[in-house]
Amino acid sequence: MPHVLASRLVDLDPLTLYRLLRLRVDVFVVEQECAYPELDGVDAEPTTEHLWIEADGAPVATLRTFVDADGQHHLGRVATDAAHRGRGYAAALITEALRRTGGEPVEIGAQTYLEDWYAGFGFRRSGPDYVEDGIPHLPMRSEARGG
Repeated sequence: MPHVLASRLVDLDPLTLYRLLRLRVDVFVVEQECAYPELDGVDAEPTTEHLWIEADGAPVATLRTFVDADGQHHLGRVATDAAHRGRGYAAALITEALRRTGGEPVEIGAQTYLEDWYAGFGFRRSGPDYVEDGIPHLPMRSEARGG
């Protein structure tokens, strides 16, 4: 399994932060042609944690987790560089993110074409489809698991 790195924003060095944000912009804004507010304020929240995998010293896959004001765990912004897909990096990130929640329920807003993939990690549809920034999504939830 690939080595997963994790950090809160305040502990990230500027170059790593730049590379993580650049990866997300490359995947979501450029590749998926989705203009949206990438810098949404969540990255800097004290409950947010950034997870990533590096190749040749640079992030090639990333996601973020956070806990909202109601104590609900979320994960999102799952992105893998196009040249590094198919190597299990996103799966390793999801697995580590779920481990780090201590078995608490986790919510995600998944792109609809990934419903079956997320189901493999225990996520189940928790509401109707919706469109976010022009891309079809659905809410999913992973129920509490043994820590």
